[in-house]
Amino acid sequence: MIERYTLPEMGELWTETYKFKTWLQVEIAVCEAQAELGYIPTAAVEEIKAKAHFDPQRIKEIEAEVRHDVIAFLTSVNEYVGDVGRYIHLGLTSSDMLDTALALQLVASVDVLLEPLEDLIHAIRYQAQQHRSTVTIGRSHGIHAEPMTFGFKLAGWLAEMLRNRERLVRLRSHIAVGKISGAVGTYANIEPRVEAIACQKLGLEPDTASTQVISRDRHAEFVQCLALVAASLERFAVEIRNLQRTDVLEVEEFFAKGQKGSSAMPHKRNPIRSERITGLARVIRGNAMAALENVALWHERDISHSSVERVILPDSCTLTHFMLAEMADLVKNLLVYPENMERNMNVYGGVVFSQRVLLALVEKGVSREDAYRIVQSNAHQAWNRADGDFRALVSADDRVKAHLSAEELDECFNPQHHLKHLDAVYQRLGI
Repeated sequence: MIERYTLPEMGELWTETYKFKTWLQVEIAVCEAQAELGYIPTAAVEEIKAKAHFDPQRIKEIEAEVRHDVIAFLTSVNEYVGDVGRYIHLGLTSSDMLDTALALQLVASVDVLLEPLEDLIHAIRYQAQQHRSTVTIGRSHGIHAEPMTFGFKLAGWLAEMLRNRERLVRLRSHIAVGKISGAVGTYANIEPRVEAIACQKLGLEPDTASTQVISRDRHAEFVQCLALVAASLERFAVEIRNLQRTDVLEVEEFFAKGQKGSSAMPHKRNPIRSERITGLARVIRGNAMAALENVALWHERDISHSSVERVILPDSCTLTHFMLAEMADLVKNLLVYPENMERNMNVYGGVVFSQRVLLALVEKGVSREDAYRIVQSNAHQAWNRADGDFRALVSADDRVKAHLSAEELDECFNPQHHLKHLDAVYQRLGI
């Protein structure tokens, strides 16, 4: 198998130089396959491998004249290899090399993406373990609902990122597909055995039924998967932004020494990293739409997809990588304020325990309709008032006192009741 070019940074995978390296990988793999089947001399392939090189600047010069990037590349390579260059690209069409090489870039990109994704999984898992018992208020519609723990909130994030990891691993196999099948995919001038051998050398599978290109549903799936990862990161970022609001302040992005929040207001500590992630997710979603538009090419191919992919593929990979690394660092250093969580949960005298009071009354024989009416009237009286105290109101309500003792009512306001089954979720996730 041909050794892969592995680079540490996502941005490097999408440079012109790396692209040309993958092009050369494909051309050499095809030459090796041709030699194994006896179509070209083995000695010629060895000479090609020894001499093959390219000059990016020279490629640009040639392309300026011929207006064809693949011809410019092959011309530059042939200037290095000489006469045996006649065996390079034998029986191929441009898209054989382009699409197969692109698959190598996409596979390498997935491998790079999995690294910060794994870092984020570890960061979320750590914070979930630290706060598995940190009581906070759950919210629905943005309104206080019932108690939960901050660790349980993070457990949902963890489960989502584990699914995203599964998606990326699955995506890697879906995109690891090459094609060496000729002008319209009919193998008229090159046989399927060459494709099979060359793809095996490159760590790819032959496309099941290519046209002149690999069908763009694969690439659309690729970008959509990245958009889904970005959507998850956006969900986490929006949650952090909401919880960092001044009137909530249950968590906060780490604020470094010397950092400034506003040019005008010295007190500001803004969730800028979460906001950045939110914005970039929009870009990747837009790229996913462009990738879907690329699926419907004319007949066996046109090149309307090419100019789009030159933008959306490197941008989506690079942005997703950045967002994963950014979120991993953000979660790792997230400031969590349990005392504010407790304060917020008990606002208006523990009105969030209304369902417990309702159910306690029902258990004592009060009809659900009557119990609901009693509890709701007290809850609404306490709601949104500076001196609102739901617990005091229900404790003084004769309709409640007729059925619940002081001890029974106290138990209704015990947040531990809401946490008693959370271990089942933590155990599923190994928290």
